[in-house]
Amino acid sequence: MVNPMHFQHNAILRALTIILLFTSTLISINPTTVQAQSLSELSNLNVDELSDAQIRELIRRAGELGLSETELLQMAKLRGLSDFQIEKLKNRIEGLDSSAMGSARSGSQAGKRDARSQGDLNEITQGFFKYQQELFFFEEESSPYFGGDLFYNKNRKLTFEPNINIPTPKNYILGPGDMIYIDIYGQSERYMEVNINPDGFAIVENIGPISLSGKSIEEAINILKNRLSNFYEGMRGSNPNTYLQVTLGNVRSIQVHLVGELRLPGTFTLSSFSTVFNALYAAGGPSENGTYRNIKLIRKNKTISTIDIYDFITNGKADLNLQLEDQDVILVEPFEGRATVEGEVKRPKIFEVKNGETFADLLRYTGGFTDEAFQDRIAVSRISGKERSVSDIFKNQFDIFTVKGGDKYTINKVLNRFTNRVQIKGAVFREGNYALTEGLTLKQLIANADGVRGEAYLERASILRTSEDLSTEVLTVNVRDILNGSAADIPLQREDVIRISSIYDLQEEFYVQATGEVRNPGTYPFSKQMTVEDLIILAGGLREAASTKDIEIARRVGTPQEGLFSTLIPVNVDKSLVPSDNPQVLEPFDNVIIRRKPNFNLEKIVYIEGQVNSPGAFAVQSAQERISDVISRAGGLTTFAYAKGATLIRRTEYFNTESEQLRRQKNLMDLQLKLQADPNNTEAQELLLERLFKDLGNKDAAKSAVESAAVSEVKRETVAGIAESKGDFGQVKIRETEAVAIDLEKIMNNPGSAFDLILEEGDIISIPRQLQTVRLRGDIVYPTTVRYENARGLKHYINKAGGFDNRANRKRTYVVYANGDVARTRSFLGLRSYPSIEPGAEVFVPTKGPRVSIRPGELVGLTTGLATLVLIISQITQ
Repeated sequence: MVNPMHFQHNAILRALTIILLFTSTLISINPTTVQAQSLSELSNLNVDELSDAQIRELIRRAGELGLSETELLQMAKLRGLSDFQIEKLKNRIEGLDSSAMGSARSGSQAGKRDARSQGDLNEITQGFFKYQQELFFFEEESSPYFGGDLFYNKNRKLTFEPNINIPTPKNYILGPGDMIYIDIYGQSERYMEVNINPDGFAIVENIGPISLSGKSIEEAINILKNRLSNFYEGMRGSNPNTYLQVTLGNVRSIQVHLVGELRLPGTFTLSSFSTVFNALYAAGGPSENGTYRNIKLIRKNKTISTIDIYDFITNGKADLNLQLEDQDVILVEPFEGRATVEGEVKRPKIFEVKNGETFADLLRYTGGFTDEAFQDRIAVSRISGKERSVSDIFKNQFDIFTVKGGDKYTINKVLNRFTNRVQIKGAVFREGNYALTEGLTLKQLIANADGVRGEAYLERASILRTSEDLSTEVLTVNVRDILNGSAADIPLQREDVIRISSIYDLQEEFYVQATGEVRNPGTYPFSKQMTVEDLIILAGGLREAASTKDIEIARRVGTPQEGLFSTLIPVNVDKSLVPSDNPQVLEPFDNVIIRRKPNFNLEKIVYIEGQVNSPGAFAVQSAQERISDVISRAGGLTTFAYAKGATLIRRTEYFNTESEQLRRQKNLMDLQLKLQADPNNTEAQELLLERLFKDLGNKDAAKSAVESAAVSEVKRETVAGIAESKGDFGQVKIRETEAVAIDLEKIMNNPGSAFDLILEEGDIISIPRQLQTVRLRGDIVYPTTVRYENARGLKHYINKAGGFDNRANRKRTYVVYANGDVARTRSFLGLRSYPSIEPGAEVFVPTKGPRVSIRPGELVGLTTGLATLVLIISQITQ
């Protein structure tokens, strides 16, 4: 059965949606859309049927469009809402400010209607506004026409609203509906509030009507002073003692007619303080075909002013003192002509042009050229007869070239080339671009770059030279001979690129490594005549555990042989690192490995917590130290100790399971951070780091045309080889702990037995107090903790928790004892044997998981398959 209230409710929402429709017509840039809406759309709307929540939502959505409450009412009137309903809507909006939000209306019928309709309202209004954004051109980009965003944009930040909080202007013209305040002070005092009636008279008490309509404030003061001086003689004479002040109170509203090419033409009710710009804003500004240069203000059938909006936009000039009067007409005619400017100007748009304007005027509207504009010649495409023609405007013609409608001007960029540039790269102190001066040579350019660096390879440098046809050639030069004068200097040409390579660009990077028992193991730059002692000093010296008699150098094999990776060289050094008589000189890529002393071990610490007489940390005395030994040293167990609940907590090591590629990448990052973080790096070390890590990992780094890809690959292989080292950047270890179940009663009764475990570094022996509870978890009715009862079985405790749940997996029930031991339920011939319960135990009842129902089709398939299987078996047995 259809609910008639549903149709009434939907009708209200449809009416509300129509109100939202007219609020969006201001932001529509399509005039045909406005004309398509009938002015009688809201003629049947009853405001009383709208709830307060709907009114609030209407105001909020209008606010999102930048509409004030006054504009909302004006638009409602334009859409056909009667004056009576407009007054009701106005009162409802004003009443919302004083009503208490969330008052006790929830029990009334109105409150029920609000709650019932709010969800539908949100859904309809949200969907409607999304439709409006697609259908009514919510502008995501600025208008292509210059000035098109002034009166209309999606944010509506420029409102041109008149300011009424200003002193009374002396030139304000009074009219019917205005209220003036007359203040007489001095010898006599009196205050009056007087309205000007529709006939233009101000009725002053005890004085009579005074005609003030059409008079300015200044004129009104003189007229009132002349009439009131008959009653207040103190106003007369050259030395009056009574004074008159006239101020403007409530201003009247006027009706202004906006016609022509506007987004929303019509009659608008505005404040008497309004100007032409206020009225244009109310109408959404000129449409796509409307003029911005020749807007006419018509008063009493005469054009009293012509407004050029471009003059306001570009020069800030606007006749804002020219106020509108009642029944004024603002006429927006079609545009006269338009020209397009594109390219390197600050405002590339379509501009409206007048007869007689030049390209210099048009350029001023664009804001001028950008920094990269080519200004010497401007290309223009112009309509001439039946087709277009192309012309050029030169810089000296900007002031005389007349612009016409349909012109299209293109301002190009300057060429991305240099007239006098040479470049120098590589092993010089100041790489970069230099000016090609007259007679500049290679030797002079190197001097301008502050000379070559120490590692420069001077025997061979290259000059990449570009010919007139843009082909290139490479010139090979000996920089050393040129610098010492034994070879002729080379004159440079435009766009020459000089590259002086570093010796490190042409050979593999040399480094050595210190691994093992040194303070700062790592990779260090190789230096000639470097000894093992020198490298150990660079690495911060030896650690206490270092064995000076068991140092080994792993050296790369000079002539590779199958199955041979490196040559091992044993070395002995003095502990004080004093140079020996026959020091071992290192070679590039040597890895010096310093091992630990035999049987060297740091002290090991274990901990005892809980119920012993002296808990705390204990040093392990020997490799055979056991649990019973440490507990004895701790003074033994207290009388409250629960030995069955004792647990050994032991740290375990798990190696990282990262893939080999990720591990190497991490080692590389660790290496880079470790080396770069050292503030004491020498200049040679910094250069090594720069060479090793330059451009690595930077996929967007620009590659020079002369740089060899093979050199980059060698760098990458070198760094990857360092990262592969297992010495100091090996696999990451993750420390974790786990509980080891122990039987402390057997340990204390049989010290040194198999139950008495040997302790390791970091072990924690935890001995709890006497436990008196049993914990129940899992698929039981009420998981809880209950009191332990001696000689009671598992089912007793399960019943204490409400019994097994429907999906409980009873045969897999298990118990975790206080010391970490686990006992599970056992089954034999269908009989279950549940584990025993002790104090501190925790019972876990697993679940069977979700039940999967079998569909009828699956059941038929299953039974058919079983029947077939039975038939086959019977045939085989026969």
